[in-house]
Amino acid sequence: MEKYIIENVEIVDIGHDGKAIGKSGGLVIFADNAVPGDFIDVEIYKKKKTFSLGKNVNLRTPSPHRREAFCSHFGLCGGCKWQHFDYAEQLNFKYKQVVDAFERIAKIPIPEILPVLPSVNTKYYRNRLDYSGSNKKWVKDLRSIPHGELSGGGLGFHLPGWFDKVIDIEKCYLQPEPTNAIRNAVREFALANNYSFFDLNAQTGWLRGLIIRTTSTNETMVILIVGFEDIEKVSKLYDHIIPQFKEVTSWMYVMNTKKNDTVSDLDMRLYKGREFLVEEMSSYTNPDKVIRYIIGPKSFFQTNTSQASVLFRTAADFANLHGDELVYDLYTGAGAIANYIANSAERVVGLEYVEAAVNDARKNSDLNQIKNTSFFAGDMKDLLNDAFIAKEGKPDVIITDPPRAGMHEDVVKKMMEISCPKIVYVSCNPASLARDCAMMADSYEITAIQPIDMFPHTSHIETVVLLEKKS
Repeated sequence: MEKYIIENVEIVDIGHDGKAIGKSGGLVIFADNAVPGDFIDVEIYKKKKTFSLGKNVNLRTPSPHRREAFCSHFGLCGGCKWQHFDYAEQLNFKYKQVVDAFERIAKIPIPEILPVLPSVNTKYYRNRLDYSGSNKKWVKDLRSIPHGELSGGGLGFHLPGWFDKVIDIEKCYLQPEPTNAIRNAVREFALANNYSFFDLNAQTGWLRGLIIRTTSTNETMVILIVGFEDIEKVSKLYDHIIPQFKEVTSWMYVMNTKKNDTVSDLDMRLYKGREFLVEEMSSYTNPDKVIRYIIGPKSFFQTNTSQASVLFRTAADFANLHGDELVYDLYTGAGAIANYIANSAERVVGLEYVEAAVNDARKNSDLNQIKNTSFFAGDMKDLLNDAFIAKEGKPDVIITDPPRAGMHEDVVKKMMEISCPKIVYVSCNPASLARDCAMMADSYEITAIQPIDMFPHTSHIETVVLLEKKS
């Protein structure tokens, strides 16, 4: 369709994907880079039956909630889409997202939702970033070049809507240093030595990506992702930059020859240092003590460490354990919550799909001399069956922290059959959370809902829900 402009559109809301929602003459418009309260001119580039898609091409009247974006990549990079939006107002709209999900999807009685717990840090809060390498680097200033421009090799984030192009990141405000310095050093060495950057279309090239993990204890892990085996290239690059970053405790690399970017199923190779990081968190039962977590290259750990502590404490508060309970921790990952609450329960049984994560969970129990945990690997809908429950015991409390898609229907049905007094549901997706809670509404009532902001400047919101068995 031919593009056209609608002038002076009022932005009245913001969607779950971060897009602003405007209305003009009865037409609903989804636009990028706008804030509720703005009046903007919108260039429409796609028209549907009930709505149109557009972009903000002129800010006529700024919203009182608009703020100056702090990142030079804002508007081009797909991350931190709300950094031009006052943080307090971000929390209000995240709260509304949770309310909408329960009203629109669950349609069940709920208590008053508690105010969102804000993130301790709104910048440099992530402990992991995944960068992509590409031989198609998008220029920084898209607005001055109508169709963009490709040049050289880049190491950064995918351009929204383009799987094969990356925005070459100079400085990112998501993860603390030495992240930016390491990424830039890797890219500069690769360019200076004519190392090829990966071409996702042709599936050729060497530098495919970079993963950097950090901890609150100032440990850092660097994982180089390469498109084909060439240990000489790895050695030259790492031997050049390792002396510059003595604070890095783990240097690794992985070869990915697949047509997708996932590396969790691939062999991680240690080049120098340790094979893991160690994170620390205050104990739930004794704040003067710490729980230590081993984080390997494939381990899942909540991405915002300071907020993870808030999340775990909320889940533990909702469980309200007295020391004599059997707890099932579903989708336990590396046993982060299971080990956090272990001293408050008689026994904790963790279930997880990824076997490597289960191995980490066991190591974390050993590291903290926790003796009352057991961990099992397998598909949740197959693992959680009558034979398993007969062997391990019927739980008094279930804590579940599923992936974004929520729980499989068979898992929800089995939880209903188990019929334990309490379920604590930790969710990163209000929609799947509301759906699953609605499936349990005949047997359980929701008695508490606590949203927690783990990802400032994005539309994402974490929620902890307490469900209690009806009399």
